[in-house]
Amino acid sequence: MNHNLRALSAVRIVLAAAAAAVALSASARADTGSGPHAIAVGAGSTRGAHPASGQPVIDWNQVLLSIVNTPGAQPANIQPTRNFAILHAAIYDAVNSIDRTGQPYLIDIHAARHASDVAAADAAAHTALVGLYPAQQSVLDQDYAAELATVPAGWAKRRGSRIGRRVATRILAIRAADGSNLTAPPFVPRGHPGDYRPTPPTFPTPVFTNWGHVSPFVLARGNQFRPGPPPGPASHAYAASLNEVKRLGSSISTDRTQRQTEIGTFWNAPIQNFWNQIAQTIAIAHHSNLPATARLFAALNLSLADSTIALYDAKYTYQLWRPVTAIHLADTDGNPQTVADPTWLPLPVNTAADPSYPGAHSTISAAAAVVLGHFYGDHQRFSVTSPALPNVIRSFTSFSTAATEAGLSRIYAGQHFRFDHSAGLRLGHRVAHFVLRNALVPAAG
Repeated sequence: MNHNLRALSAVRIVLAAAAAAVALSASARADTGSGPHAIAVGAGSTRGAHPASGQPVIDWNQVLLSIVNTPGAQPANIQPTRNFAILHAAIYDAVNSIDRTGQPYLIDIHAARHASDVAAADAAAHTALVGLYPAQQSVLDQDYAAELATVPAGWAKRRGSRIGRRVATRILAIRAADGSNLTAPPFVPRGHPGDYRPTPPTFPTPVFTNWGHVSPFVLARGNQFRPGPPPGPASHAYAASLNEVKRLGSSISTDRTQRQTEIGTFWNAPIQNFWNQIAQTIAIAHHSNLPATARLFAALNLSLADSTIALYDAKYTYQLWRPVTAIHLADTDGNPQTVADPTWLPLPVNTAADPSYPGAHSTISAAAAVVLGHFYGDHQRFSVTSPALPNVIRSFTSFSTAATEAGLSRIYAGQHFRFDHSAGLRLGHRVAHFVLRNALVPAAG
């Protein structure tokens, strides 16, 4: 556990499990038209029929997915992974205060075992989301009323609700001092060969320049697993990676296969939305109960939040230029194996507005695959569709295979070097394994 804290895509996922197709549950909110949403088979949400299931966690996760995909709802200076982690940490500690199936994350309220864990989950989620998105309160209040209506009235409901509110309020108070709201100084490019600078054609202002200094949720510090530096611009390894992305990632590439073009377009940002949707489907397919589902989503999103802090720490430590800049300025890198092309642009013409190393898709996907594999085993059959290519279905036989493809997609999209991908995979693995060893550990016996 982080001792500093103690002190203080309409994405559709279809899972094939045990040779049967399993569809997503219905969203707790109306579809926004741009964010992830679920497709139900049969009567929709199973929450009323299975009050002890993990459906409350999934419903609230879907609410947050809808919020972050609503234009203007997510603050531009706050990484969404932080808010997913706060939501699920609150749900987990509220449920765990009653069911006591694992170690608390931050808050441990001694509650009667007969209090309603469902009411606690609902109240924690509602309190956390209203605190994070006060402008959404009227809609969140409606969601909360609908969710809580499934819990029988009485002492257990009242007690559970009180626990959930207390837990979420305390977690919000702790995270208010995490540094996420600090204004970073303007980014000033260093200007040497290999150094990041805003990218053509729109030259966007760099984002999340201070995110590596945000207090992690489980890691001791953002640089705890900082990767070593990327290959220098004059090295053979650098030239090999630059020439690969130059050849495969161009908007007019003739070397990229149709399959690679599909992959490069398919895994669009934000990558964490894909993995939260995958987790929803997997949990439903395995009929995970409420404590197990709360722990799954807390472990997943704590890992994704800390992976994001860690990758931004590394990005702004090394400040490596993006492929588009590297290719335009290859005649300045001192490497005879690279050739400049000032007209080159990546597959999606705009490049992400931050340094290249390590890759965010690779880091986050690796962390997600580790967590999901820890809970259910790596080898699961599932298929994914993307808002970028709504008529395309990509199928996988393991979480790790999907994570690798998601990372490689950024090479095919002209966004990253291969060494960005490799370093990201290693970083995501290390963060997720640390989270699983040091937080939310199941209770003995």
